[in-house]
Amino acid sequence: MDFLPGLTGSFAMKAAENPTVEMIEAAYQQRGLPYRYINCEVSPAQLEDAVKGARAMGWVGFNCSIPNKVEVIRYLDGLGESARIIGAVNCVVRRDGQYIGENTDGRGFLASLKEKIDPAGKSMVLLGAGGAARAIAVEAALAGVSRICVVNRDSGRGEGLVALLQEHTAADASLLEWCGDLVVPATTDILVNATSIGLHPDVKARVPVDVSSLRPSMVVADVIPNPPLTRLLRDAEAAGCTTLDGLGMLVNQGVLSIRYWTGTDVDAAVMRRRLQQLFG
Repeated sequence: MDFLPGLTGSFAMKAAENPTVEMIEAAYQQRGLPYRYINCEVSPAQLEDAVKGARAMGWVGFNCSIPNKVEVIRYLDGLGESARIIGAVNCVVRRDGQYIGENTDGRGFLASLKEKIDPAGKSMVLLGAGGAARAIAVEAALAGVSRICVVNRDSGRGEGLVALLQEHTAADASLLEWCGDLVVPATTDILVNATSIGLHPDVKARVPVDVSSLRPSMVVADVIPNPPLTRLLRDAEAAGCTTLDGLGMLVNQGVLSIRYWTGTDVDAAVMRRRLQQLFG
């Protein structure tokens, strides 16, 4: 195979069984794009050399996964707005010879959410305060969500996210300590599970939410892509809620990344179908 200067790549800890590779490769092939997406296992100790190697080989960009999302910032030339506020990068793009860090986690979720509801002026309850929750909270606030209640067991981590939102966005942010089953406030428009509870293979794990407090007027979203229909979403469907699975967030992250790298819009449906094949 001839060397293609338009390589994209992923700096991940586990090189095997990466659905993002399958999803993005499917999009490239469907559009006939002269790019390849490869997965590279890179430890934090090797990260600086990996970025130098990407520069030397002319990569148009790459993704970063945990635990490299924060550390990679040291080796980049600049950050996009949301990546700067979030303090983490999952997508790097070459612009005018420089590597700029972006974060597509929250943007991918917001693109999916907007297919169900206009978030502007809405009230959100966000379960978790980790990396995914941080990205979603920032992008939701920048998109006009008026109130964000962060629910987390670790009050210190939750307070940090609330402080970040208060300092950098106009959203009214608050913290609720997660003790026992959460009774979702009746005024909630959007409930988001941004934790890993229910992720394969622990598909029977239950998110501690009082399902009797779910109302048909709510949009209930789960960031977990595998399985697409989590236990929380099944409970929400039974309560008459509008639901949003994690496949949309993952697909939209890929769509945004490919647009950054190639300037091309790809078919999200092709990517979603490939994920559905992988996850059943």
